[in-house]
Amino acid sequence: MTGGTGTVGRHVVRELAEAGHGVRVLTRRAPSQMLPGVEHHPVDLATGAGLDGALAGTDVVIDAANRAGTGRQAARVIVEGTKRLLAAEQRVGVAHHVAISIVGIERVPYGYYAAKVAQELAVREGAVPWTIVRATQFHELLEMAYSAPARAGLLLVPDIQLQPVDPRHVAQVLAAIAEDEPLNAWEQVAGPRVERFGDLARIWRTTTGRSALAVPLRLPRRLGRPLAAGALVPQEAVTGGPTFAAWLRDRAGRLITAPTAVTT
Repeated sequence: MTGGTGTVGRHVVRELAEAGHGVRVLTRRAPSQMLPGVEHHPVDLATGAGLDGALAGTDVVIDAANRAGTGRQAARVIVEGTKRLLAAEQRVGVAHHVAISIVGIERVPYGYYAAKVAQELAVREGAVPWTIVRATQFHELLEMAYSAPARAGLLLVPDIQLQPVDPRHVAQVLAAIAEDEPLNAWEQVAGPRVERFGDLARIWRTTTGRSALAVPLRLPRRLGRPLAAGALVPQEAVTGGPTFAAWLRDRAGRLITAPTAVTT
């Protein structure tokens, strides 16, 4: 599992470990905590260092590695790193490559999405049997999008249709696909409801109790039109998990009930 400490990766690792599978987490740095039976192998997708040894004896690779930034910055790991990973998988005989991607990337002119399109192409043209799981935006991403400008008392609200999803639901789908035969096709995963970015912003403000002024944000036409028209919403998908509102309430409850250290 590359990206096994990330937003969705850590949930996939837990799903597979609890199902009794041997799991290897492939990251540059070792996680601070590891589940029982989970191994860590240091690898660097930007150079390919450590890949052959980490993949030896594995049957399935789930690739959730990520690199935020511009298209060129993202491509170094997302595209070139995927090619290095696939080449190593072919050398050691991996039977199934499962890639995590994003719904609608080919419909939105955005550099990071272009890198994801190129990554998908590398997977499809590679020699390793594959399944690509396209997910909608994670609830955590929305929470970050609202909380950052709220520090300045604002909520920036472009007109975007979304069907946000709990990454735990995506992880369950990824784990099930990893246990099955390669599809050599796409599977799409989404949350239970299509909603507007502005409506979700107001839900976030009400649920968190934060005081912030919602300000409409006009996006460039070539970007704003497809986002407003639902380019990021799948026509067909495996839907599930809580709504954004329910996820926020559950998260708030977990934060309140989490044990705290007491010092004297």
